[in-house]
Amino acid sequence: MTTSKTRSVVSLCFETETDFAKNLDRLLALIDQSPEDAIIVAPEVALSGFAYERFDEAADFTLVALEKLLARIQNRLLIFTAITREEDAFYNIAYAIHNGAVLRRQAKAKLFALGAEHEHFVPGPEEGIAPFMFEGIKIGILICFELRFKSLWQQLEGCDIIALPAQWGKLRADHFVTLTNALALMNQCYVIASDAANADTTAMSGIITPFGGEIRNNGVEFLASHYEERTVLSMRRYLNVGIE
Repeated sequence: MTTSKTRSVVSLCFETETDFAKNLDRLLALIDQSPEDAIIVAPEVALSGFAYERFDEAADFTLVALEKLLARIQNRLLIFTAITREEDAFYNIAYAIHNGAVLRRQAKAKLFALGAEHEHFVPGPEEGIAPFMFEGIKIGILICFELRFKSLWQQLEGCDIIALPAQWGKLRADHFVTLTNALALMNQCYVIASDAANADTTAMSGIITPFGGEIRNNGVEFLASHYEERTVLSMRRYLNVGIE
């Protein structure tokens, strides 16, 4: 007899302050609050914000923070993004870390022009947006603005979970809710969305099931639920649209 995989999932929603060390302390405290088996998604650039005038400092801090996070994460999986320097260029890179190791690095490919991201970051390759396996669970990552591109949804077809770290503008909060719900329904998967609780962001992080059931943080820092493999399999079996 086979058993369905289950795992705790956590969506975070907290303010990004100008003090990088405070942001890291907040993230570490929320990790400690999470179940030991949790898949945790934190807001985009949660350690520093976009910090365009402090890029060198932010990139240096990413190295310090990554070392501390790797030491703390244990059996949990943490997905977050951070400003990262590679040679003479800066990228917004998503990290998936577990048991002291980096399992996945994925640079943001679709930069948000209205936020001037293209003036500061180098985009990653779109083909780099692809699923990866974690303990038998197929996981994909979309970073904020990438949520708006249907071709990227197709690249992640077949994922069991799609993680979405974001700094999504408050004026487009309805878009964030609608698109994350639609992504879960279209790809018949769980979506763990994490937006910051800043003055100009939605604070509408959430966890959405393949059947479209949603719970939202509404500004609360910590939201927990469960991933169940059988829920994904049930949705794909009874409403078969060709996703394997």
